[in-house]
Amino acid sequence: MTRAMNALAEHRRELLRQMLRIRRFEEKCVELYSAAKIRGFLHLYIGEEAVAVGALQALVPGDNVVSTYREHGHALVRGIPASSIMAEMYGRLNGCSHGRGGSMHLFDTERRFYGGNAIVGGGLPLAIGLALADRMRGEKRVTACFFGDGAVAEGEFHECLNLAALWELPVLFCCENNLYAMGTALAIEHKQTDLAVRASTYEMPAWPVDGMDVLAVEEAASHAAEAVREGGGPHFLELRTYRFRAHSMYDPDRYRDKAEIEEWKRHDPIDALVRREKIAGDEVAVIDKEVAGEISDAIEFAEAGELEPVEDLTRFVYSPGFPGGGPS
Repeated sequence: MTRAMNALAEHRRELLRQMLRIRRFEEKCVELYSAAKIRGFLHLYIGEEAVAVGALQALVPGDNVVSTYREHGHALVRGIPASSIMAEMYGRLNGCSHGRGGSMHLFDTERRFYGGNAIVGGGLPLAIGLALADRMRGEKRVTACFFGDGAVAEGEFHECLNLAALWELPVLFCCENNLYAMGTALAIEHKQTDLAVRASTYEMPAWPVDGMDVLAVEEAASHAAEAVREGGGPHFLELRTYRFRAHSMYDPDRYRDKAEIEEWKRHDPIDALVRREKIAGDEVAVIDKEVAGEISDAIEFAEAGELEPVEDLTRFVYSPGFPGGGPS
């Protein structure tokens, strides 16, 4: 096997490792949530791992990433340590948002990861602002903005795509179309269900991608990101994927047929890559063991962390309407 072939095989094993990291992290979060160690809302990325892993291969450390509330996978692939993310889940001071954000508000300026955002479509205006700032400063940087198909029904989706196209901003729009906006099926919510076609009406390159195939996602994202970086204006990827779990841990998931879920599980992105690359079972087991160790260490780190002192709870709260109001 040539050096180039060896490098390619190693890269694809790294893609597998990253997808397994996300899958095992999320599965462990289910256990911890059920044990009441993680509180609040929890939106899992199980089934969608190929999107985050494939798309983020196209970015460099200087690029910006804006995510949605289902962002654990994006954060892990972007390089935020599993320990820092898990501590944030626990609400500890050593979490990436100092315990104030929790599952939906992971944030890391060092890695240019500008949230998690609990508002549907709320990251879109942030991405436009970041890209506009880079344009004005002459920075050759891509802003990747992840959002779900539910955000397409929001006004800011249309406003932001229009502005990005009008001003030729360096934004890579990554729509994670998992077919359901919470409990509402795409076909019930939208007359035009081809979301790439809808984006193309703003005269930007847009195309659908098999979001269950990490290699297809990587190829499409690399092509799009290169074009954006070289001044080609905004690009739009409709990443057609599926979440195997409910919308959130609170969701009884009564709006989907179980047969539909099982059919999509036949396209599991992890299994698909293992089959395609003919990766041996014992090799997968070795990777899985390494991942399990990393997650175990992350939990230990989180459980050893401190909670914010009660007397600090009013820090960073701005109350201009009260006497003496302002940052404390």
